[in-house]
Order: sequence, then structure tokens, then C-alpha cells
Amino acid sequence: MRRFLRPGHDPVRERLKRDLFQFNKTVEHGFPHQPSALGYSPFLRLMAIGTRSGAIKLYGAPGVEFMGLHEENNTVMQIHFIPDQCQLVTLLDDNSLHLWSLKQHNGASELREEHRFTLKGPPGSPPSATQITAVLPHSSREVLYLGTESGNIFVVELPSFRVLEDRTITSEAVLQRVPEDYCNRRSCELVEALREHPKNPDQILIGYSRGLIVLWDLQNNKVTHQFLGSQQLSGEQSLCVFLFSSWRISTGRGTAVNSLVVTMMEVTRSGQCLVTTGSLSLWKPLCLMVSPFPCKAISKIYWQTTKNGLPYIIFQGGMPRASYGDRHSISVVHGSQQTAFDFTSRVIDFFVIFSSEPTAEFDDPSAMVVLAEEELVVIDLKTAGWPAVHPPYLASLHCSAITCSHHVSNIPLKLWERIISAGSKQNIHYSNMLCIFPLCFITLIWAIFCSPVTVCFCNPSPYRHEDGTVRFWDASGVCLHLLYKLSTVRVFLTDADPNDNMNTLGEDEWPPLRKVGTFDPYSDDPRLGIQKIYLCKYSGYLAVAGTAGQVLVMELNDEDAEHVVDHAEADLLQDQEGYRWKGHEKLKTRDGSVRFEAGFQPFVLVQCQPPAVVTSLALHSEWKLVAFGTSHGFGLFDHQQKRLVFVKCTLHPSDQLALEGPLSRVKSLKKSLRQSFRRIRRSRVSSRKRRGGSGNAVEVQEANAKFDQDALQEMELAPVQRKIEARSAEDSFTGFVRTLYFADTFLRDSSRHCPSLWAGTNGGTVYAFCLRVPPAERRMDEPVRAEQAKEIQLMHRAPVVGILVLDGRSTPLPEPLEVAHDLSKSPDMQGSHQLLVVSEEQFKVFTLPKVSSKLKLKLTALEGCRVRKVTVANFGSCKTDDYSENDLAVLTNLGDIQIISLPFLKLQIRFPCIRKEDVSGIASCVFTKYGQGFYLISPSEFERFSLSTKWLVEPRCVVDMLEVTSNNHVHTKSGMENAARKSRGSGRSSGDHGEDERKSGRLMEHALLNDEKVLKEIQSTLEGGRGSYAERNLARSPLGHGLSNGGGSIFFHIGNRLMPTYPLKKVLFPSDLQRQRGLLEI
Repeated sequence: MRRFLRPGHDPVRERLKRDLFQFNKTVEHGFPHQPSALGYSPFLRLMAIGTRSGAIKLYGAPGVEFMGLHEENNTVMQIHFIPDQCQLVTLLDDNSLHLWSLKQHNGASELREEHRFTLKGPPGSPPSATQITAVLPHSSREVLYLGTESGNIFVVELPSFRVLEDRTITSEAVLQRVPEDYCNRRSCELVEALREHPKNPDQILIGYSRGLIVLWDLQNNKVTHQFLGSQQLSGEQSLCVFLFSSWRISTGRGTAVNSLVVTMMEVTRSGQCLVTTGSLSLWKPLCLMVSPFPCKAISKIYWQTTKNGLPYIIFQGGMPRASYGDRHSISVVHGSQQTAFDFTSRVIDFFVIFSSEPTAEFDDPSAMVVLAEEELVVIDLKTAGWPAVHPPYLASLHCSAITCSHHVSNIPLKLWERIISAGSKQNIHYSNMLCIFPLCFITLIWAIFCSPVTVCFCNPSPYRHEDGTVRFWDASGVCLHLLYKLSTVRVFLTDADPNDNMNTLGEDEWPPLRKVGTFDPYSDDPRLGIQKIYLCKYSGYLAVAGTAGQVLVMELNDEDAEHVVDHAEADLLQDQEGYRWKGHEKLKTRDGSVRFEAGFQPFVLVQCQPPAVVTSLALHSEWKLVAFGTSHGFGLFDHQQKRLVFVKCTLHPSDQLALEGPLSRVKSLKKSLRQSFRRIRRSRVSSRKRRGGSGNAVEVQEANAKFDQDALQEMELAPVQRKIEARSAEDSFTGFVRTLYFADTFLRDSSRHCPSLWAGTNGGTVYAFCLRVPPAERRMDEPVRAEQAKEIQLMHRAPVVGILVLDGRSTPLPEPLEVAHDLSKSPDMQGSHQLLVVSEEQFKVFTLPKVSSKLKLKLTALEGCRVRKVTVANFGSCKTDDYSENDLAVLTNLGDIQIISLPFLKLQIRFPCIRKEDVSGIASCVFTKYGQGFYLISPSEFERFSLSTKWLVEPRCVVDMLEVTSNNHVHTKSGMENAARKSRGSGRSSGDHGEDERKSGRLMEHALLNDEKVLKEIQSTLEGGRGSYAERNLARSPLGHGLSNGGGSIFFHIGNRLMPTYPLKKVLFPSDLQRQRGLLEI
């Protein structure tokens, strides 16, 4: 009778669920997609980046991050920080202004939108009359000056955004002090720039697009001085741009309060750049020859003074139009030294880090920070040669498009140090400057010793931007830090020279150009694309597989080496007749020895034939075996003896689509349509036969009654299930190998266990091979033998996406060499083992060695979804360290994540994670061993989430609200404003499933990778009454004018224990974080 009993509500298990599972979207790794604006606050030492999707992100020292999202899906055009305040103003392309503040809530600071405002003109006025072109936050922190296309300047009050109409500066009032000949020639037109006098806040400088500059007195509402361009401009071949550098540039700096120097640059037809400097109305022209040819416009300039007397002139543009019209450059001139930095993507904006102390006599610039469209580049201006600085965050993950990812947890310290050592040898061309600007570059030290969880990014991808590299990233904290880059190009013959250096200067080239940045979206050969990675953290073996059927096995070497890479071919078709490969050719390999730099070095290459994309990969470092699979079959290779053990063809006779290859231009659309119409025709014919074959009415009634009785019985015994039709064996890609798995289990009989290899295909077939691995003393003398022992065909023929063997304690088998390193218990070989086969539609458990069905969970029939990703994750209790359990983390095609218990296959909890329309995000998702995960929200950003209450990594930063009095002394505000959590500055939590009270938050979701516009979605996440463990008892660290490092603190919360603060000048290394050391590969 127990089968008729419904499972009841177990309060003990429900409490345990709350202690084990909690969903949090914690941080976004990578570079913001489609940046559109840049801002910088010397007071807060914070940098702000706005995007086309309306997101705004603040960055300080490594780990200090805040995020806000405009409700409007509009582009952020400008970002301006309010002087000496924790506030900033954003201007969107819909002409709306938004005021943001850093407020404290639950012990952490968050970025909140306070007010919004749209400037409106008088009735009947054109839209251009109030279209904002320039924004000036006044040093009084009380008003904003808004320049418009009409030439008028409006004044709005802060923070209410009330327009002060009596203080409006009209273009007519400005033209009253301009000479009549100028007024007759031209109008003011739009306001290009607004600047405040650094010594006298009652004066502002106004620059108009037609070449007029005026100094406006705010107290007397009049023009005190005007400046007119003397160079005649003509058409589109020359452009006059007025740029105002640091107001402190003056021949008699500090000698007179009213001393003012204006810098104006005019690019003439002759290619000369006329730099005009003057004190008030006195001009001292200086001709700076940028190029002897017609040049592009100079859109921005900095003039920075130094102690040695030679200023730094930094400007964007100005390159010869004919030869460099398509280049994105910023030039730096210092005395006789001149360099034009050439960026691989469009420059959005840039700023210079210099001495911001009011009493400083000189600017003394230290670095230039450039925001390009695809990356952030920092140039060290203190070191000879002006080298680039390796940034601690905002890494360009998509310098070549990401194809696959792999996460490895708990990296041994020795392997971690060897990877760090290999990566340090690749970064010798970067600057050694440790701390140059608010993004204090002490992250490298912090990242090494904190819980190392490394990420490897495999670049290239199926988007045809491949370069054959694997990148290792430290993912232990909030910031992704590049550790090491591995290139597989040297093994093959390509058109690219592996010794090419982007940073080399061209000989006899003027102006001297130097390429900077790592973004390179082009590929010399798409076949170099890496599709699968597998790293053994105990032995240091690494296997990578690519688009052209190449499988490389590598080992870690601390020194440069030169050796021959052994080659082997695996014919997966096994010389079967009637098959002809229509896809791309295999890559040509280099003959003779190849020199490799320190790091992972390949020692054997296995080439699959046909050279199709490798779809699955497995490595067993203890047995020295590597398994690989394609759409045609799979094989096993002994990389110690360097010989092929066996190959198995899984290609169905009717599957001709698998022979075309991914790079073939021949699309089988007609065949797909033909198959669809055949299925429809067959279903119609069968239904007619059923209707026509019915005999008398009595038989029909009896059949219907029996059907109703059976249906009623099913309804009483099980929930409503959808009817899932079995897939045809003639469907395309049935031989596609989806998963490979090594296991030491009972395959032949229950008395002896042996090594085995399991393979699952797209047609629902599972192959099991019994392996005979010689003992260590005879390993090189005797070959490894394999024999097929089992073949399982799932009735519904759904693709097999995962295979797992459970030992006698129903625990997943440990990883290779994990028991040998005393990091895991030995598997139970006394009890019976179980085989778990995960298909897209169901989970099924078989007993071993008989392979008889024990239990199953029909996911598609019950939930209407399909499995896309599955992994085993360990979930520990946040209340006690003595309890943890292994469960399945499952990602479906609907974007939901489900936790399913082992071995009883009971659904524990479900979390919405990814939008079901985001196919690329679902395909890119990767789980970690301890219940965390990553997925792409744009081509350049990873969203990090956590399913565990015990393991959580998120930015928890505090910015004390400071106020500055009139005499420039800093005081701490006494009051704290509590606000609802709206941004990711304090983390985003779903809370507990089923709690009484839930709060809503906001998060941003990007669109698909192939979508030109980045879509955003405001989703509500659940937050229980007890809140996330990252919100409790946080210490605070002041940030502001008194801190030279940009301030803020990072907090990691592991379990229910509060981790110590990480000060920016002193790093603490908690032991719990040491135990979390790991590696993530992408």
C-alpha cells in the first residue's frame, strides 16, 4: 500500500533544505558589453562606466564594485561625479538626467537612483532648444550647468533638479560682449564644453562649436573675456576643436588668483596643430606639427605639467586622414618623445591620473586610462617607454570569442604556483607599477594567496574568431585575473607567425604607432578553435580538443623546451564504404622539433578522421588514458605508450548530415523539411488506419472503457505526464557522442571490479567497455586492452548528456588520483554499484553489473523541459560543518536550475536563473564542484551565481558618506540613510524558498550573443526573512578624500562565518579560503 501513499510534508527536510540551498546572483565578471560613457572621481578614486543598455558600473580598488541599472533601455551618454560627494549624474540619449548616490544599507553601500529629470523648453520650442550637450557639476555641489544645442545654458538645483530660470545664460546675452564682425559672421550654435575656473568658482568657461570661447562671470552675469579662433577653417577637411586642459597650466602658476590659461587646438588643412595658449586675452601661439598631411579631428586633449618643465600633451585623434583614417589612436607627447597608441577597437573616452591634491604645484601624470569599445587599457606614464599595465579586472575575456569553459576547484598549491610562474614569464612586457590609480594594482598578490579558483578561457569559438588559445583565470574572488595563456598554434602550420608581437614599433613609421590592447577578433584559421578541455589538477596533465578533430595531450613544464610532438591518427569510420567526408581538411602539423615556452607543452597529438569537431573528452591521469568522441564515433588513446587502444564507429547508415562538418557551407535544410513532412504523413496515415480498422461498435466501446480505466489508474498512481514520443533512429546525428566517463566499477560480475569506459550518444545509446590496464611495473611493456561489455539503448532515444557511477554508499566515485592524495575517501567496493544515466528527458538508475532498471525520474514528461547541463555538486550546511551531501545540479532549456537528490532522484528545489530566450547563456553555463556557476550574459561578461548557502563570493563594499565644508576639511556625516536594495553593490539574493516575507531586487540580464542590441530584463529575486549570509555583521572601511588607494573592502562569506576584511594595503589570508583553492577553465 505504500505505493499509493503520497509523500507528505517533512519539516525536518524542509529546514535542512534552507540550510543547504540558496540562490544568489553575486557578481559579473569581465568587460561591460557595449560601453558608451566614462567618468572618474579623484575624490572617491572611483571609475564609472555606462553602457548602451542603460547599466552603470563603478569600480574602485580590486573587488570594490557597484552596479546600477536605469529603468529606461537607453544609452548612457555622459557620466559626471558631483565634486567631493558620493553622487554622480548620468545623461541618457533620451535627454534625461539621473542622480545616483552611494547609500549604506544593511552594513554595505549600494548605488541607488535618487532622482530623474528631463529638461523641458517653453511651449512651441523645438527639441534642440533643450537638447543637452554639456554638463558641468559646480564645485558648490548645489547646481548643475547644462549646455544645449541652442547655445543656452540652463541651471538646475541639486538634488531636486529644479530649474533656476533666473540664472539661465542665454546665447543672446553672451553675444552682447562679442565683436560685431563675429556676430554678423556666425552664431554661437551648440555648447561644446563647460569648465569651472579652478581658482574662482564664480567664473565658468564656455566653448561653442563655431569657435567662440567666453569667460562668464556668474555673480555679475556678464562676459569678462572672449577668445576667438584665428585660423580660417574650410569644410570637412579641417575641424577646429576647443579643448580645455587643466586650468592650472600657466606660466606663473599660483602667482595670481585670476590667472587663467586656455588651450585651443586647431587642425588645419596643412596638417598643423595650432596650440594656442594665453592668459586671458593675451595669446601666445605655438605651432605643434602633428602631421604634414591633412589630419582627423582632435576630440580631447590633456595638458599636464611636470617638475622638469616639459608638459605632457595627450590628445585623441589628429592622425593623417589618408593613411590612418580608420585607426583609433591616442597620442602622447613629452618633449622629444612622441608615441601614438593604436587601439584595436574604437576609443570611447579616456582620462589621466595625476596629482589631485589642491596644494600640488604640478600635475605629474602617472597613468592614462583608456576605455575602448572592447577593453580597458592602462598606460604607465612614469616608466620609460610608457608600457601598458596589466589591469586587475575588467579583463577582455572575449579577446577571442569564448567557445567552452571548464572549472576546477581546490587546486593544489604546487600546481597553482607553477601556473603562476609560467604566466609571470609572459608578462615581462607589462609595467611593474603596483599602484597607479584608484584600481590599486595590488590584486596580483591578493589573488594568488586567496582561495584560488582559476578560470581557463578557450579561445576561439564557433563564431569564427578562433585563435587556438586557452586562458587561465583566477576566479577565487570578485575580480577575474589572467594567470596564464596557452597557445596551440605552434603545433600546426598556419599563416600566422607565432612570434608576432603586437607591441613592436614600426620602423621608419611616422607618426610612431604602437599597438596596445589584447582584443583581436580575427582568426587565421577557424579550425584552430578549441571545443573541449580537461585538466587533471593532481598530475598536471591537460587535454584540449579542437574543431578539426585534433586532440592534444600536454604536461606542465617549468622551463622552455624544444621537442618533437608525436602524431597518431584515429580512423573513426574504420574504412567503412559509402561514407565521404564533405567538411574541412585536417590541420597540417609542423615537421621536426618545435620550441615551446614554459607552461603546458604538448607531447602527443591524436588526429581524428574524419576531422570533425570533437564533441566529448575525458582524461584519466592515473591510467594514462584519454578518450575522445566526435559525431562519427569515439576512441581511446594510451598517451603513455602513445598508441591507439581502440575506436568505435557510432554513425548510423542514414546519417549523412554528420559527414558535412560544421564549417561546410552546404546546409541540409531540404533534408530536414523532408523528414518533417514524412513524420507528419506517417502520423496521418497511422491515425486513418486506426479509425478505419475499428470493427464493430462493441469492440470500440470495450477498448475505450479499458483505456479510461487504465488512465484513471495512472492518475491515481502518478501525477499528470506529458506524452513523449520516442525519437526515430533515422534522426540526424544519432551517433553524436555527447559524454565520456571513466569508472572503476563492477561491469562483468559482482565479484571483481575493473576499469571501464562509458560513452553516451545523441541517439540514446550507452556503450560500456571493459579495460585491462597493466600494473605500474609492466605499464610500458604490456598494451592496454579494451572489450565491449554492455550496450544500453534508451527506449525514448533521447540524447545522453551525463553518466555517473555511484559506489556502495551511493556516493559518486572520486576523481582520478584524489584518493592517492588523501583528499577523498576510498570508494565502497563491497556494496552494489549503481549507474545513473541522464538523458535530455529523464534520469534513470540501473544496478550493476546486471544493468537492470531500478528507478527513474521523467523530467520532460513531468516538467515539460529538457536537460542541458548536469553536474554533481557538494552542498554543505551553513549551520554545521559536519553535514554535507551530493546532489545533482541540473540546468534546463527553460533556464531553470533544479537540485535533484542522489540516489533517490527527488526534486529538492528549483531556481529561475537564465531567461529561456537566452540560448547562448544556457549553452555557456558551467557549474562548479561546490554549487556555484558561471554563464555568459554577453560576449564579454560572465554572470556568477551560487546555489549554496555555504559558498558565496560577492562584493560587499562600504563607502562612508563624507561631506566637505567650505574650508576643504573632510567630516563624516552623522546620519545614515536606509534604502531598499536595488543594485548589485551589496549582492543579489533570491532568499529562501518558501519563507514568509520576500523582498524584490533588480538585476540586469543581457541578450543573446548574436543580438546587436543588449536587452535587459528586470527580474524579481526572492529574499527570505533571514536574508543572505553575506549581509550580516559587516565591518566598514571609510572611503573618500582621506584614502589614496580608492578604498573599500571585500567580504567573503563562507558558511555562517564572517570572513575578515581585506584592507587595500594589508592583505589577510583566512585559512578557510585557503581550502577553497581551485581552478576554472573556459
